[in-house]
Amino acid sequence: MSASWFRALLYKLMCVTSAGLLAAFGTAGCKDATSPPAPVAAATSAPAFAAPAEVTPASYQAAKYDPIHFKPAIEQATDQQCLACHAEVLKPSVRKASPAGLEAAAAKAWYQRISTYEGEQDTLHRRHLETPYAKQVMNLRCTTCHQGSDPRDQAPGSSATAQADLTLRKTVKPEATCLMCHGQMNWPVMGLPGPWAEFKEPFQNNCVVACHTVQRTVRHQVNYLNAQAIEELAAKTDGGDVCFGCHGGRAWYRVAYPYPRHPWPDMPDDVPEWAKNRPTKSEARFIAVANPAGEKQ
Repeated sequence: MSASWFRALLYKLMCVTSAGLLAAFGTAGCKDATSPPAPVAAATSAPAFAAPAEVTPASYQAAKYDPIHFKPAIEQATDQQCLACHAEVLKPSVRKASPAGLEAAAAKAWYQRISTYEGEQDTLHRRHLETPYAKQVMNLRCTTCHQGSDPRDQAPGSSATAQADLTLRKTVKPEATCLMCHGQMNWPVMGLPGPWAEFKEPFQNNCVVACHTVQRTVRHQVNYLNAQAIEELAAKTDGGDVCFGCHGGRAWYRVAYPYPRHPWPDMPDDVPEWAKNRPTKSEARFIAVANPAGEKQ
């Protein structure tokens, strides 16, 4: 077996490895695996394959499986840590026109149909983090919604080490996060004659004045909302749009969110049938650093 033939065989084997495939598609070196490589240079020449330079930052694979993407580390992650790699989520990237040719400026998105939304269409992350109204009434953080996922298949119970509370193929758990502000308004249990959009005028379009000066007066005491700002805006004329915006006005789901019933002064002792299985306090991670004053953390 000649040395040149052996070198050619090694070269072919290299091109079917993952490293070889990258070379085949990324450089001209492996495009023709049937051609033998150039003769080996003399011992005094530079090595044929230079050692790879140190990767800074970490490789994609290393970053993908970084502990910050999993519990418990993700629970302590800051927005700055998340945005160090995911800064693109806050960049304006809305299409000027739909694939069918309808211009965005000529149509209203579902989230634009409440008076509290101002401006043009915007991306999901920017609507929740960057718009003036979001900064006024919300205090959302990356980890409010993102609690980690298994990058292997994003399916619960798929392995001995998989997270048990994953939602199939989702990077968030929508029934525990999105639904809190994008569920349907449960007007039957509120004793309303019909949907709020149809009957808000008899109630002066003001939820606080109509009912919530005595009912459910302990509310919004969670760390992802600015409670004081919400209460002040809701008490103004047509303040019902502030409440309805998150309680049915921007519904993305067909069901309502089962909000916890935090005890309030003069709360009736009798629990309604529909509320008997409701929790009496919010999820721990939402009340650990709750900020009733509405100040940014």
